[in-house]
Order: sequence, then structure tokens, then C-alpha cells
Amino acid sequence: MDVLSDVVAFMRCGRPTSARVSWRVPWGMSFRAAPGFAGFQVVLRGSCWLIPQDGEPVPLSVGDLVFLPHGDSFGLADDPARPLVESDCDPHSELFASADFGGAGPETVTLSCGYRLDLDRTHPILDSLPGVIHLPATLGSHPELRAAVELLAAEIDTPRPGTDTVVSSLLDMLQLYVLRAYFETQDEPCTLSGWAAALADPGIGRALDAIHRDPARRWTVESLGAHAGMSRAGFARRFTGLVGQPPLAYLTWWRLMSGARMLRESDASVAEVAERVGYGSEFAFGNAFKREFGVAPGRYRRQVAVA
Repeated sequence: MDVLSDVVAFMRCGRPTSARVSWRVPWGMSFRAAPGFAGFQVVLRGSCWLIPQDGEPVPLSVGDLVFLPHGDSFGLADDPARPLVESDCDPHSELFASADFGGAGPETVTLSCGYRLDLDRTHPILDSLPGVIHLPATLGSHPELRAAVELLAAEIDTPRPGTDTVVSSLLDMLQLYVLRAYFETQDEPCTLSGWAAALADPGIGRALDAIHRDPARRWTVESLGAHAGMSRAGFARRFTGLVGQPPLAYLTWWRLMSGARMLRESDASVAEVAERVGYGSEFAFGNAFKREFGVAPGRYRRQVAVA
């Protein structure tokens, strides 16, 4: 799998939630912070304002999408000066919901959706994101993202057999398209930093892609540098500067994260998992896993199964 595909598959846990909400003027609602919850807000009809935790209110119109990757508190209102009523909804409560709020004035319809994250295994690419990502509905931009939103809205409007699976898959697609669109719209490459710059950098991007597609391979700094088309020393410096870890440290971390996912989601033995993620023995994998997670692989699997 490539980097962004891995990030999406890696980050989500639990059931997704979604809601279609009809708001009528006058209206305004605040939403408490929900750490460990990645949420989306999409305007399907009308217009409104997003009042972020920090910064100025953001005007939203039809087709605009807002992604809040860190679960920060925020408000939505028909007017940025409108007093906000605190929401009592639980973002983790329902797969599908619909609600009406406000007075008797013009209507705005929003699609709210998201899912819970495991804060113990969040990929660092998410830490590099701002608290609010606003993707305006610019004509002709991000057609895949718009198509995913339309499909998601249709499924929530009219649930049918299989909708649970469809919504879960569409949320993964939406997350991937949002990340892709965000990184593609950073249109000043010389000002990029961190993971945005790492993915935009042709050489470092190729090296990251290689690690994620084949973590079990016996990579060295030299072979990864050759994959990136760079000298060993130059590659190591640039990779560390952009990713925040030396190449082999990131490789080790990703192998262990991938191993943990296999322990959670498959019936493969610990020895099989060790081999699949690039360890020469179950013993070596077990020692490295315990240093990272604080427990041995077998115990980790049992704990996850109980939870």
C-alpha cells in the first residue's frame, strides 16, 4: 500500500458516525472538543459559518467541506455573531442520524460524519495537519471528493441493505480524498514543511512509498537513497529533516505499527507476523514490539480482543 492508503487504513477504529442536519434561521450550535475523533462537515444546501476554536469565523457555502482532524471544538451558525447553544450529541453514538434545529427561516443542510481514532497509534502525518482544513467547492476542483460526498449523502438520506458497509468505505474514501486534496493545494512547494514537504518531494516520496509497499524488505539507508535517486548522506539528511525520524527509525516504527495491525485484524501467528513485517525471528520481533508497546505481541493481541 502507498503512504496515504496506509494512513487511512491505519488510523480508523470503531464504527463511523454520520448525520444529516437541517438548520433553519435563526440557529447556532457549539460542539465540544472530542479528542481522538476526526470529523467532517459538508454543506449540502444553503450557507453558514464555521466558528473554529482559534481564528476567525469561516464562511461556508454549498459544496464546501471542512475537516477537523484533531477533534477540536467548533461552532456552526447562520451568523458569526449568533449566540451558540451547546450541543449534547455524542459524536460516537450513531451510524446514521437526522435532526432539525433552529427557527422557521431559510434552510441550510449539512452532512456531519467522522470516526474515532486510536490516539496510541496515530500516524505522524495527522499530527502535521492544522486543526481546521477548509476545502471550498471551487468549480471543477477535486471531482473525486465531490463524488464521494454525493454518494455519502445519498446513502444517509436513503439507507438500504448494505449501507453500513458502504458508508464505512465512503468515509475511508473521503478521508483519502481530503488528504490528497489538502496536500495538492499546498501550491507553494518552497514553503512546505514536514509531511507535506516529504510527500511533495519526489525522492523522499518514492522512499516512503517503497517502505509502505514492502516494509519486510531488507532496506538500508543506501538502498532507500538509491530508490530516491539520492546519495546516502544527502538522502539521510533530507529524510530526517522532513519526516522527523532517520530512515531506518521510521522503517522500524512502521514495521511495528503494521505488525500490531496484523495482530488485531488477522489470525496469523506471532511468528508469521514477524516474518511479514521483516523480522528474522519471533524473538527479535517480540523484543522490539515490547519496547514500543510495553507488552509482548501475544499479550497485546489478547488485550485487544478483550477490549
